Amino acid sequence: MLTKRIIPCLDIKEGRTVKGVNFVELRDAGDPVELAKIYSDEGADELVFLDITATVDKRKTLAELVTKVAKAINIPFTVGGGISTVEDVKVLLNAGADKISINSSAVKNPQVINEMAAEFGSQCIVVAIDTRNVDGIDFVHTHGGRKATLLKTQAWAQEVCDRGAGEILLTSMDHDGTKAGFANELLSEISSALSIPVIASGGAGTMEHFRDVFTFGKADAALAASIFHFKEIGIPELKSYLAGSEISIRK
Repeated sequence: MLTKRIIPCLDIKEGRTVKGVNFVELRDAGDPVELAKIYSDEGADELVFLDITATVDKRKTLAELVTKVAKAINIPFTVGGGISTVEDVKVLLNAGADKISINSSAVKNPQVINEMAAEFGSQCIVVAIDTRNVDGIDFVHTHGGRKATLLKTQAWAQEVCDRGAGEILLTSMDHDGTKAGFANELLSEISSALSIPVIASGGAGTMEHFRDVFTFGKADAALAASIFHFKEIGIPELKSYLAGSEISIRK
């Protein structure tokens, strides 16, 4: 059985790590390179860097930051935010990123998933999906969860998989920042339907939430930000708890 992964997420704004509740209220959680090194040393399996101002401000993700991070850590990391072309991906992978994540640009032009997968291999391409439940139906949202689309989340996840994405990062906007648990029902439905790994994001608050997202939510990896950044849960403690709960985890 493949081991489940624990992934701290660093939301980047103007070169600093920030984390808000439901993506709006931001508070400073430190220097991204410094945090990345701490997480790498503590046993995080991977890291995700999302430049949350990028799509809104139409600004490209900083390749400079990627280079610094690549020098500081020895675990895989993914970079997202404002990536829309094959050229954008090339720059970031050359700067040292292991994978890139696309969101709004994939919704706008789904063919870009096929192009990026063909050029760099599916293993480098993560498609991030921000989902919100509207009157009982899960819909994809873009631009940091601010812009609703008419795409149904389950159908879009399937399309993304068919087009060659190597992984899906699914963030429930209803759960994000609440610390009340992941969207396990939706995660389980999508995970069961797809042949690619699903990273769960949005709602982590306790160690039990991680256990539940791996068992009930059937997620392959779980991502969180503030609980790690503000040291509410330590990664070594979390991994030891999960191992004790009979979840296959890399020590």
